[in-house]
Amino acid sequence: MQRYFVRNFNDDRFYISEDDRHHIVKVMRLQVDDEIYCANAGKSARCRIEEITDQQVVAKVVKWEEASVEMPVQVAIASGLPKGDKLEWIIQKGTELGAATFIPFTASRSIVKWDEKKASKKVERWNKIAKEAAEQSHRHELPEVHPPVTIKKLVELSKSYHYKLVAFEEDAKQGEASVLYSILKKLQEGESILFVFGPEGGLTDEEVLLLKEEGFLSCGLGPRILRTETAPLYALTAVSYQTELTR
Repeated sequence: MQRYFVRNFNDDRFYISEDDRHHIVKVMRLQVDDEIYCANAGKSARCRIEEITDQQVVAKVVKWEEASVEMPVQVAIASGLPKGDKLEWIIQKGTELGAATFIPFTASRSIVKWDEKKASKKVERWNKIAKEAAEQSHRHELPEVHPPVTIKKLVELSKSYHYKLVAFEEDAKQGEASVLYSILKKLQEGESILFVFGPEGGLTDEEVLLLKEEGFLSCGLGPRILRTETAPLYALTAVSYQTELTR
């Protein structure tokens, strides 16, 4: 059954417009009395289509879903801007794996230079990718996708998190394996953790030092060196295993 994230909700009805209305009517070809899932503000419900107009689809709640599929902890992924469509991949797959927030940042070794003229369209696309992935994976909440920030702004944003880790290639090369494990063992329901990953060329020693001075712990992600688009998925999987499958 198709799922939609809907901003406009009142009492026991969802009011679906624009692209989602088009998808329901023109792509899925749904009719009055057909059922869909609607989500809003962390809650999701099975709904029956009550009315279809030229402007909107009205769906009435049949039953609220009781079980939550959201991670018991809030996980944020900060990625040094990678080239090509790698960030889109990170957002799509990271959403499926339960990430709550994505924070792209401009790193010293980022090949891609952020173009402010194209900024709004880029961020709009990233949010659309997150929305579609959240609907596909039956999430109850939409991840937040930030516009790219500087590393100094990233440091400011990090102050609201309980735990802060930076994946550092040199730690992996030296066999570091205890930091990630120890932090994941401590994580409690309702807490938050921020992971920072470098772009293709990795983070510089200076960037890692800056983050450490601001309370970040550097860690390895196992004995192998992972690509910039693979490392966040490793981290999310590790968090999911520790907080959802072993407790």
